[in-house]
Amino acid sequence: MKKFLSLLLITTGLFTGLKAQIYDPVKWNTSVEKVSDSTFYLVTTATIQSGWHLYSQNVPDGGPIPTTFTYKTNQQFELLEKTTEPNGIEIDDKVFDMRIKYFEHEAVFKQLVKIKNADLSVIKGEVEFMVCDDKNCLPPTIQDLEFRIKEGSAVSETISTTKTPKGTDTSKRGLWSIFILSFLGGLAALLTPCVFPMIPMTVSFFTKQSKNKAVGFRNAIIYGISIIAIYVLLGTVVTAVFGADSLNALSTNVWFNIIFFLLLVIFAISFLGAFEIVLPSSWGTKVDAQADRGGVIGILFMALALAIVSFSCTGPIVGTLLVEAASKGGIAPIIGMLGFSLALALPFGLFAAFPGWLNSLPKSGGWLNTVKVTLGFLELALAFKFLSNADLVLQLHWLEREVFLAIWIAIFGAMALYLFGKISLPHDTPNGSISVGRFLLGLATLAFTIYMIPGLWGAPLKLISGFPPPLKYSESPYGVGFSKSTTSDNSNHNGLPDGAHYGPHDILAFVDYEKGMTYAKEINKPVLIDFTGHACVNCRKMEDYVWSDPQVLDILKNQVVLISLYVDDKRELPLSEQYTSEETGKKIKYIGQKWSDFQLKNYKANAQPFYVLINHQEEMLIEPSAYNPDIQTYIDWLKGGISKF
Repeated sequence: MKKFLSLLLITTGLFTGLKAQIYDPVKWNTSVEKVSDSTFYLVTTATIQSGWHLYSQNVPDGGPIPTTFTYKTNQQFELLEKTTEPNGIEIDDKVFDMRIKYFEHEAVFKQLVKIKNADLSVIKGEVEFMVCDDKNCLPPTIQDLEFRIKEGSAVSETISTTKTPKGTDTSKRGLWSIFILSFLGGLAALLTPCVFPMIPMTVSFFTKQSKNKAVGFRNAIIYGISIIAIYVLLGTVVTAVFGADSLNALSTNVWFNIIFFLLLVIFAISFLGAFEIVLPSSWGTKVDAQADRGGVIGILFMALALAIVSFSCTGPIVGTLLVEAASKGGIAPIIGMLGFSLALALPFGLFAAFPGWLNSLPKSGGWLNTVKVTLGFLELALAFKFLSNADLVLQLHWLEREVFLAIWIAIFGAMALYLFGKISLPHDTPNGSISVGRFLLGLATLAFTIYMIPGLWGAPLKLISGFPPPLKYSESPYGVGFSKSTTSDNSNHNGLPDGAHYGPHDILAFVDYEKGMTYAKEINKPVLIDFTGHACVNCRKMEDYVWSDPQVLDILKNQVVLISLYVDDKRELPLSEQYTSEETGKKIKYIGQKWSDFQLKNYKANAQPFYVLINHQEEMLIEPSAYNPDIQTYIDWLKGGISKF
């Protein structure tokens, strides 16, 4: 009867807001590219269904399951280097509190191999991967791969080679963010003591030395374009020297993060007034001499002279922007320098076209140094993000969340005092009063500092999510003075029931189906089966944003028995419990595979999150539910099932 009812529900499509189906959004193809007589590329192409994304090989610990290639090595060939992958799309994932890279539409992976035996015809391997869309995540899947080496046996004709993934639209959004950030950095550089005074001087030079207004305007435009060309060339050199793919790989490297932490600290100390970072004076002298040549060449050298003379102010900003762009990989350094230089060059063209606007510019003064010092505080705060990245990768627990927040509170607190005029630094102009703008900025900084203080006691601080280490990476994961809750109705039993633990929001949960069912029968409550995964993004979203609702939480703690079955649990089953799936024909070796097969067999679905309310006879009380961020709909679903128990 149970099987008949399940089949009826599936075939008639009565699942509320859910189409029970088996997803298969990734297709894999293999081919071989010959490099020389003894070296080849093993090429694996993933074709990804629209709306889904495949995760990178390089995902930090605690994040989604990375794509992992394994080649069945033997004495007949040797693996050279690591498997390469495309640039992909990077986001700061707020659920996992980390930077995550993934691919859309298509991803091509290449592994360089050296063949030692000329008779070798086939190399075998496998890829383990995980895919998600906006609502579902699939459990980790292993796909067998086969590469035919001998001439005539390759399958490269089935793979589109130079195709550009449609997912670059999202990638472009990442580049737009770099461009905008860099443009703002260029505007900030304009307001430093090294650059701002140069605007009226340079524009006046072009307007007075030119034969007429049109020529002056043209020369100013050439000057601006020259500035853009110089900085874009810098971004191009950075990309060319390190390589587009290498920059992205470096961004997750421990030494990369430590080195840039030190660089940003040096930049910050320079901006605070301890010293100035300047290029050799001989460079400026030689460039100035060339600028006297006149014409387009002379204007180009004038732009280069500006870059050299203003380096003590622009260098730290440019360096910081290049660090951020490097973490994106690809052509991001070029795009970053384009945005920065465009902002830097724009005033020269505008004021040359409209010289009268120069009268509206504020006069140079101590406020320029205030801007420079403020940027120094911001660079110092950003530096600790890179040190935190290194600490997280190494799991040293030296810079846990509380320590990180204490440092940021100290930095921004000192910045507020500086803006209020309570602290003075080298190169500051003595001033009896402060401007209204400086006062308001000081108030905003003070408010931000106060906002961070509760984070020391476990507040989530959503405004800066992604900057501090995650909540779990702290001295007190549940907040200072707090631990696992023991106040729910479930805790009335002597200790935890056999096989139970405290899950999200301290909900009593089981990870063993049989033990959970036994407990449900003992206390006479219905069962909520939660098909989930440790690396399931959408499962975490449901737990964070839906399960945290007071009404939902009350139901989960007091009206049902929660059984969470993790489909990506990689613990191996005892040999006596391993079997071959009737649904897929694959060997079931791991606990996660067992629960995934259980879901597929009983509910004809393979995506997570997936929720099933059942009674003690294992019959569904209501149609299953999947990812549903609408809290009231989820509450109605829970109540509808419980009412039929």
